[in-house]
Amino acid sequence: MHVKKGDKVQVIAGKDKGKQGNILAVFPKKDRVLVEGINMVKKHAKPSQENPQGGILNQEASIHVSNVMPIDPKSGEPTRVGYEVRDGKKVRIAKKSGEALDK
Repeated sequence: MHVKKGDKVQVIAGKDKGKQGNILAVFPKKDRVLVEGINMVKKHAKPSQENPQGGILNQEASIHVSNVMPIDPKSGEPTRVGYEVRDGKKVRIAKKSGEALDK
């Protein structure tokens, strides 16, 4: 996968196109990611111990990984991802600037 948990990404397709957020979770087997504040859905919750009121909650739903692009650390624009071996380790690099995406 070209993105990891904690990456800042921009949505490039769908109802939230153009919005940015951080990745909260990655689901590699399903090729989906959970992005903060993106693809909000309403969930009907029964009253429970932690939520005694119940009601309708807003929460993020996952979106397909092909609909997000990492943000280039230099320019702040979405970029494709390349891979290089630097100091004996494989690192992800931004195609636009050549900057390493991995800290």
